Amino acid sequence: MTDLSGFPIAARWPAQHPDRIQLYSYPTPNGVKVSIALEELGLAYEAHAVNIGKDESWTPEFLSLNPNGKIPAIIDPKGPGGKPLGLFESGAILLYLAEKTGRLIPTDEALRYETIQWVFFQMAGIGPIFGQLGFFHKFAGRAIEDKRPLERYRDESRRLIGVLDGRLSGRKWVMGNDYTIADISMLGWVRNLIGFYEARELVGFDDFANVAAWLERGLARPAVQKGLEIPARN
Repeated sequence: MTDLSGFPIAARWPAQHPDRIQLYSYPTPNGVKVSIALEELGLAYEAHAVNIGKDESWTPEFLSLNPNGKIPAIIDPKGPGGKPLGLFESGAILLYLAEKTGRLIPTDEALRYETIQWVFFQMAGIGPIFGQLGFFHKFAGRAIEDKRPLERYRDESRRLIGVLDGRLSGRKWVMGNDYTIADISMLGWVRNLIGFYEARELVGFDDFANVAAWLERGLARPAVQKGLEIPARN
């Protein structure tokens, strides 16, 4: 049996199945990227809910795995060389899981880098910008009288959706006919934008038919439906 005692996080969230990938997460747009990927890949894993509403990601045990204090993070007991590997940053985890299995990423080198660039597009653009829009539109930022920050993030969110819409013109998925980690990286965020953030009308989402159709296709996938609810909120 794999020994995870070298990882302090395993003391707070004990593994019942230490030979499986350990997922420390919460069902946020970043968190569900990894649970969706694990479901799509059919990898054995054990999910641990790290309640960010209770600041559990800022506990010493969680920070021992991710010093940045953000979910998700994983421990793969069968990492490179057969040794346990701890990893954080959702984009890095997506890439790791895809390369570990040889799935959800093209084998052609040029297409592989093209896929990675779209994951980076999500990490650098869609995630941060949509998150700020949510803050200023739905949460504490609504109380700020100066609406220029909201307008800035509204306009930039709309621009980013337009970039994705253009990419999806004539394509089923971001990379064409092949569903990849590029799609997985963005599905939860776009869903969140028009759902939890209640910004559908604000950004004029219905103007982007390609993105709307892509989102519908993605949300119809059984692995996506399951992954969106993992781990269960506590």
